Amino acid sequence: MAGRSFTILEAPSILGLVSAGVDTLPDALLRAGLADRLGASRAGRVEPPRYNPERDPETQLLNPHGLAEFAVSLADRLGGLLDGDAFPIVLGGDCSIVLGCLLALRRRGRYGLLFVDGHADFYQPEAEPNGEAASMDLALATGRGPSIVTNIEGRGPLVRDADVVVFARRDAEDAEQHGSQRIEDTPIHMMELDAVRAAGADVAAARAVGRLSASALDGFWIHVDADVLADEVMPAVDYRMAGGLSWDELAAVLRVGLASGRAVGLDVTIFNPHLDRDGRIAQGFADALVRGLST
Repeated sequence: MAGRSFTILEAPSILGLVSAGVDTLPDALLRAGLADRLGASRAGRVEPPRYNPERDPETQLLNPHGLAEFAVSLADRLGGLLDGDAFPIVLGGDCSIVLGCLLALRRRGRYGLLFVDGHADFYQPEAEPNGEAASMDLALATGRGPSIVTNIEGRGPLVRDADVVVFARRDAEDAEQHGSQRIEDTPIHMMELDAVRAAGADVAAARAVGRLSASALDGFWIHVDADVLADEVMPAVDYRMAGGLSWDELAAVLRVGLASGRAVGLDVTIFNPHLDRDGRIAQGFADALVRGLST
């Protein structure tokens, strides 16, 4: 992080979901003081294209063309920030925004992905009941799915299986019951929540970052889905699950990632302020992000 400064870019896309709410994530975290407390500059907002609620019959996805268009727009804006030696913090939006983040990096070289998420997000379109790309984003990013969103600009996959660590996932049983393709059968490195807990969040994060600090990689991106957090502290998500990380554990993971000097940016997704009536959850989330990013 030496010589790099935080820059916040808003990416309030809900193209990968059937419902709204997470598009107000940037406003909520900024009201909670995220930018001011990090001393971050503001790079504005990338507006998504018009939302189409009808599932595309060919790809079985919601908004496949919009997803691809938004990924390119987001990558264009991120490229300028990365060229300016900023550390972008991209505030979503749903998890499909990670496609634009990874496209920006794919244009530049070979980067890894620290995928901090309660779900593996590895569904295939025919198994996802609503066609939500937010349940498939890691599958799409690694080249599995319709080419319109897996081979954007002819650059697919956006990240290689071997360059991904899934951290603190806890939906294995649910994914199997609903017919998701098995991430366990790929070279993607999995660190399930139980394994993270057994090692301790900081030790587990150090192991994950060690894998992503290989000389073959130019750095790595961090994806944070709010549902990686424990339901007791983060109930403001649309798909709730028991268990999850504490605020302190999330902060520890981010702290280790940034201390490596190899992380190049971060996206934050899925927190739904509509489910946070008094703003306390937003404040707790902002607190954890600040503690994790203030190395």
